[in-house]
Amino acid sequence: HPAAVASMAKSQELPSGRCFRRICVYGGSSSKVRAEYLQLAVLLGQSLARQKIGLVFGGGKVGLMGAVADAVLAMKGEVIGVIPRSMVDLEIAHEGCTSLRVVETMHERKALMAEL
Repeated sequence: HPAAVASMAKSQELPSGRCFRRICVYGGSSSKVRAEYLQLAVLLGQSLARQKIGLVFGGGKVGLMGAVADAVLAMKGEVIGVIPRSMVDLEIAHEGCTSLRVVETMHERKALMAEL
């Protein structure tokens, strides 16, 4: 479905005149995801980086979260991950982030992601 993916990518561009420093993206961390969804995650990451918009995300290196982060990083964009210590201990933290914030609870995670 390359044409559908390309069409959706164009619609991801933010309207001109809007100014965002960062956008928080919540996404799945499962490695069992359809290829089309991974493609769209990459396109979203590329769009953010192209527009110089930083990414705040859940800090994982797998699934949709990892795909968006990898795409932003590949284009030298800012990526801030916020991840609970328990997930770091499971070795799923994205070590390539511009900044990786480790918190103790899911509540702290959501609050910090909203703040950033």
